[in-house]
Amino acid sequence: MSQENLAEFVTAQAERFGVPGVAVGVLMDGQEFHASHGVTHVGNPLPVDEKTLFHLGSVTKTFTSTALMRLVAEGKVELDAPVRRYVPELRLADERSAAAVTVLNLLNHTGGLDWNLIDTGEGTGSLPEFVAKMSELPLIAPPGARASYSQAGYNLAGRVIEKVTGLPFEKAVASLVLEPAGLTNTFFDIDEIMIRRFAVGHNRDEDGTLRPARPWRANPSGALANNPGGGIASSVSDLLRWARVHLGTGDGVLPAQALRSMREPTVALRASTLGDAFGICWFLREVDGVGTVGHGGSGNGQFADLLLVPERNFAVVSLANAGPEGYPFNQSFVRWALEHYLGVVDKDPEPVPFDQARARQVAGRYEIDAMNLDIAVDGARLTLAAEIKPEIREASDAEMPPGYAPAEMGFLPGDGDEYIVTEGGLKGQRGYFTRDADGRVTGVDLAGRLFSRTSATT
Repeated sequence: MSQENLAEFVTAQAERFGVPGVAVGVLMDGQEFHASHGVTHVGNPLPVDEKTLFHLGSVTKTFTSTALMRLVAEGKVELDAPVRRYVPELRLADERSAAAVTVLNLLNHTGGLDWNLIDTGEGTGSLPEFVAKMSELPLIAPPGARASYSQAGYNLAGRVIEKVTGLPFEKAVASLVLEPAGLTNTFFDIDEIMIRRFAVGHNRDEDGTLRPARPWRANPSGALANNPGGGIASSVSDLLRWARVHLGTGDGVLPAQALRSMREPTVALRASTLGDAFGICWFLREVDGVGTVGHGGSGNGQFADLLLVPERNFAVVSLANAGPEGYPFNQSFVRWALEHYLGVVDKDPEPVPFDQARARQVAGRYEIDAMNLDIAVDGARLTLAAEIKPEIREASDAEMPPGYAPAEMGFLPGDGDEYIVTEGGLKGQRGYFTRDADGRVTGVDLAGRLFSRTSATT
């Protein structure tokens, strides 16, 4: 695969999806390949390159989990220990859950915690304040009962790191992970980011015009509580170095055995875009007979993807600075890299023909604490729309990314409860509907999160 072919594909896809700036990287048998296209900001443009900083969103969780695993390797934390051993002040909506939830439950999203607490600007936004409010967070299941992706769980894991090390979370991660890994271009601190070249996220207005996203991250710069789950910024060059750590022996960061344990399945996932299972943080998925290990992330108009193929000593990174188009750009590049460098083909499954009766069974509103999903029968098709709750938008001083307009979805072959979105910004997202003992649809999984059904339509 030539550098010219790589650059040509990246340029064509960035233009196809209308993303102002993208940066990608491939690690193949120890050799790195980079390509970039476009600019950091539509109003104040600078060229994007492999050192340009992007907000990584939830890819941050790979750093948080690795830092915690280092504390485990040093005998300072036990994965199966209750979180209250380290954060005794923890209170949840249910006392039994608060007493039972373990460190591993946080790292593999089985804590039974809803997506996240929504900060409306009160207080300083610190981790201790966040934990003090966690009794307000809805619980969706007892700890260990099922997987549901939770930002709140990782923020709580960040508080475990603070309590055990006696350091602010960001300084602890720098000491435990960033510095020993040699990641000199990876930061939480806005003051460090703003003196370097960094990408600005963009969202589209209703007329299609791109506008810079505010705040730069999904939360205001002074609010630190979401840093463990999604606050870091990095570059393609540093992320490929991070991939080398996890593909290698972990020298200076983690013992090799601990690294490998993070890639072992801890809980299975059903019909999920995230993968076949969660390891410790990592999404595990078999693609065309080959095991992959990855994590994605999104912020305010920025999208990131990191994928490793350990058995082939391969990694791919893709960063983009527009929403929602950054997500399909990243997906298209990761798939292209897998096929053109490894011969591994990743294809979406085909849905079955539209079935009116089945569609009406699932139509309705589904909710998490932050978002509404509306699934509707629209003529001879089934659609899914996603939107941040209006009351949350109104209560927030910060701008929030736009929602996802109704897009067609279809049922997959099998028992009739698995689906795939076939168009729009969520194209390729897979999930399934859950039912109670009487067969009534009670929830839907999207992006690894359980949305509970709150109303039905016919």
